[in-house]
Amino acid sequence: EFRKPLIVMSPKSLLRHPKCTSSLSELAEGRFTEVYDDADANPENVEKVIFCSGKVYYDLVERREQLADEKTAIVRLEQLYPFPMGQIVDIRDKYVKAVKWLWVQEEPENMGPWWYVRGRFMHKALRDLDLDVVSQAASASPATGSYKKAAKRQQDVLDRALGALTPKEA
Repeated sequence: EFRKPLIVMSPKSLLRHPKCTSSLSELAEGRFTEVYDDADANPENVEKVIFCSGKVYYDLVERREQLADEKTAIVRLEQLYPFPMGQIVDIRDKYVKAVKWLWVQEEPENMGPWWYVRGRFMHKALRDLDLDVVSQAASASPATGSYKKAAKRQQDVLDRALGALTPKEA
């Protein structure tokens, strides 16, 4: 129960993304949500939980749909600070059959929120999750200067997070 200014940083692509929308009633009567759990995941089937933040969420959901993956839950953190520890503990408790826990980001490993999030997951309440990262390799610059290289790097992150091509796609 606190009120703070909301600062939103979003890439322009999400302003036009068809799945990144809110209804008028959500805008008028809703509230800011710190963590979005995966409404499509059945906790009985989930073996892997992916935590992420930002635009990569939509790429992960699209890739999961392409693979028809029913064993992965994708959880989106909308608020990194203050860290929503209680909500993350609830998610851990929900997915009791999960054996793999990942943080996925499109930025290089030495950039983006990974090191901050990693520190929060080392808290005694979450230490048992053994969170791993899937990201681009550490780099001096997040930009490649080439659209093709950037798209390939992003596809590599998605493939490592959700698995490579299925036999029917190969």
